[in-house]
Amino acid sequence: MVDGGRKVLANLIHSQVDVHERFGGVVPELAARDHLERLPHLLDAALQKAGAQPGDLDLVAVTRGPGLIGCLLVGVGVAEGLAAAWSKPLTGVNHLWGHIYAAMLSRPDLEPPLLGLVVSGAHSDLVRMPEHGRFEVLGRTRDDAAGEAFDKAARMLGLGFPGGPALDRLARQGDPDRQPLPRSSLPGLEYSFSGVKTALLYRLRDLGETVSERDRADLAAAFERSVVESLVEKLDQALEDSPYGEVVVAGGVAANTLLRKRAAEVVAGRATLTMPPIELCTDNAAMIAAAGFYAARHGADADPSLGWD
Repeated sequence: MVDGGRKVLANLIHSQVDVHERFGGVVPELAARDHLERLPHLLDAALQKAGAQPGDLDLVAVTRGPGLIGCLLVGVGVAEGLAAAWSKPLTGVNHLWGHIYAAMLSRPDLEPPLLGLVVSGAHSDLVRMPEHGRFEVLGRTRDDAAGEAFDKAARMLGLGFPGGPALDRLARQGDPDRQPLPRSSLPGLEYSFSGVKTALLYRLRDLGETVSERDRADLAAAFERSVVESLVEKLDQALEDSPYGEVVVAGGVAANTLLRKRAAEVVAGRATLTMPPIELCTDNAAMIAAAGFYAARHGADADPSLGWD
């Protein structure tokens, strides 16, 4: 629950790690079912925490995509029901817009135009935001997203689920130069992470049963460096191509320690960098509420039906 698109009144998050951990990844059907079971309770708790009643609300915002279709159906269905029951307008929000607006929740004076790097489990996009409600994709991944690559690498290294945070922790103990891995270099502002993932698979195969704890840490560090350097290389290129005063790095992967460090180094002296705090990097309702506020105010495409740009 957000006031004026900038102030968080309540932002409750229910983790599904326990639901999916034994499967090594997200099971869409279980995720949708858990959404359906948890949403009513979370809504009640959010209203209570914010000290608000349905009559105090001006707008209901909901993620319309991209994402898992079952979870999106649950969210849109609940939002449509609430909007009808409470007689409130309803707006649909592109999930990736929400990550950019998460940065505005952490820095209320942040305004477009800006350059955004949105990195999550399913997306790695460089976008330009010339004004509220308008986003132009400059480049994106051709295959795996950065977060997906981290999760798959973590699985290969036996780190369990969710893999990204575990790989981050292990990488802090390793030396990326002992087990170096390749880094893709595509033309323009596009990314590719399938090659480094395959390289890690082959390196582990070659090591066989001789993989030591040091090897695992070094490989984690090398994999992390390859992915992060690819991300910041294109960020650097985008800044060279067209200077921006504001840069946002957001999404679940923006919680990664090395990415936060390297992004700050690349942007330093060229623009003001904003990265949401860790709790606003991963998917959350507050960022969708903020994006919905501006979508409604600036007349952006706010169709609540499922779909995405």
